[in-house]
Amino acid sequence: MTPTATGCLHDYQLTPDNLKTLSEAQIFVTNGAGMEAFMDKVVGQLPELKIVDASKDIPLIKGHGEEGDNPHLWVSISNAIQQEKNIGLQLAALDPDHAAQYSANTTTYVGKLEELRAKMHQALDGVEKRDIITFHEAFPYFASEFNLNIAAVIEREPGSEPSAAELADTIEIIKKSGINALFTEPQYSARAAETIANETGAKVFILDPVVSGPLEMDAYLKIMEGNMKTLQEALQ
Repeated sequence: MTPTATGCLHDYQLTPDNLKTLSEAQIFVTNGAGMEAFMDKVVGQLPELKIVDASKDIPLIKGHGEEGDNPHLWVSISNAIQQEKNIGLQLAALDPDHAAQYSANTTTYVGKLEELRAKMHQALDGVEKRDIITFHEAFPYFASEFNLNIAAVIEREPGSEPSAAELADTIEIIKKSGINALFTEPQYSARAAETIANETGAKVFILDPVVSGPLEMDAYLKIMEGNMKTLQEALQ
């Protein structure tokens, strides 16, 4: 529904075209876990629309401060696998005439995800450096899966420049810890990360939380494999 260039959906505002699109749909697949803050409006205006919640029964990580639960479930491949299963089961329940096809498609794609998960663990489980500094709060589930420690976050809210004090704190963490890699995201400006890098000598890498990308069936697989290669290089 959203354009491929959209960043995280925390503050996404529904457009009239979005509501028109949804009014013509039978089923709306959502990430859930609070990611789509606009859902009350959707349910209020389109009460007949069936909702698929991909976050069902997935344990959530608390967000920073008073922000509630972190909704970036899919950045962990294990969670993405559970989300695919959730989507397949709920689609089958809502459209039982095609349940066998949903089940077969789910099994095929989950197999690809499981293969990539094994490949990524093989590549990342043995890296010695485990401290990382990320751009925003998209990576706690990913870090948990691969036993990485997020030592600092550059922008808690993407698009809001960190204060001078926040920049100074991050610079201090880098200098004390010896972390030499910062990770930005392709959806947002790297200006703050570059400022920190100039002060510390750390190198800036791009880590993609897969909140956007090309409309290709294997886009998630390709982007996550790219993240694996980036982390291998950065954490050597």
